[in-house]
Amino acid sequence: MKRREVITLLGSAAAVWPLAARAQQPERVRRIGALFSLAEDDTESVARRAAFEQALKGLGWTNGGNLRIDYRWARGDPELIRKFAAELVASAPDVIVTSGSQAASPMARATLNIPIVFLQVIDPVGSGLVESMAQPGGNVTGFMQFEYSLAGKWLELLKELAPNLSRVAVLRDATFGPGIGQFAVIQAMAPPHRVELSPINAGDPAEMERGIAAIARTPNAGLVVTTGGTAVRRDLIVAAAAKHGLPTIYPYRYFASGGGLISYGPDTIEPYLRAAGYVDRILKGEKPANLPVQAPTKYHLAINLKTAKALGLTVPPSLLARADEVIE
Repeated sequence: MKRREVITLLGSAAAVWPLAARAQQPERVRRIGALFSLAEDDTESVARRAAFEQALKGLGWTNGGNLRIDYRWARGDPELIRKFAAELVASAPDVIVTSGSQAASPMARATLNIPIVFLQVIDPVGSGLVESMAQPGGNVTGFMQFEYSLAGKWLELLKELAPNLSRVAVLRDATFGPGIGQFAVIQAMAPPHRVELSPINAGDPAEMERGIAAIARTPNAGLVVTTGGTAVRRDLIVAAAAKHGLPTIYPYRYFASGGGLISYGPDTIEPYLRAAGYVDRILKGEKPANLPVQAPTKYHLAINLKTAKALGLTVPPSLLARADEVIE
């Protein structure tokens, strides 16, 4: 072989080797940090995680394959939330997913650089998470839980189911904005429905049980359970309401399916399917600032007829006709 041919051959091979080497290198594993508000073994947590990972898989991301998800489960504990937020930020994932108003704000304060997708947050603009729903503006976007006005609907539905109610307790967390906001809306709706309100602190289980027992001792009493500190103690709350024969409305379906009388609120699984789409877009280069905050697409009304019967209540046909689910 002539010298010129050898040089040409070697030059061609040198140009091909880097391409071959790059082709053989494994795909970079992307990383998600996830801070969820409930316990890991909570049935709701299991369903949310499964929905999120299944939706990601449909978009080409497999946990344990080209994706690694680092989960933290806060069990409704504010101290754990702050601790886990710091840990996840220190691990420098590609994107962080967080669930609940109590977890989203500490996470947003912990980093201004890592993209954050929140779920189940009330009033993300008022809480300072985003600049606006249409243009979040920073490193945070996500899926709103509901507007405060929904809280007024709880009182309306409870009064429709138990029209003789004259005294209603509101179980709420008064230590953070969403708890205060929900109570304020219910207060505004109390005079038209001719009910007197009294708050119960959702932060302490013993205080919560005492408050439920106290309101049940008054005639024509009922209970509204708001979001914030209640989901992790839902078994206790539902059991206390049943023990004291208290007509109670809850914010999510899983309260009614667990024995609660009636629930009205957004789907708690569907946002995790939609969040996977935002995570996919962020991993592919889009910015949270340009991804609008999305509101719920549907609200679910569930009525537990077995519980209504135990309380001696007859559900009005008009309310039954509007129910998305009747549990018998």
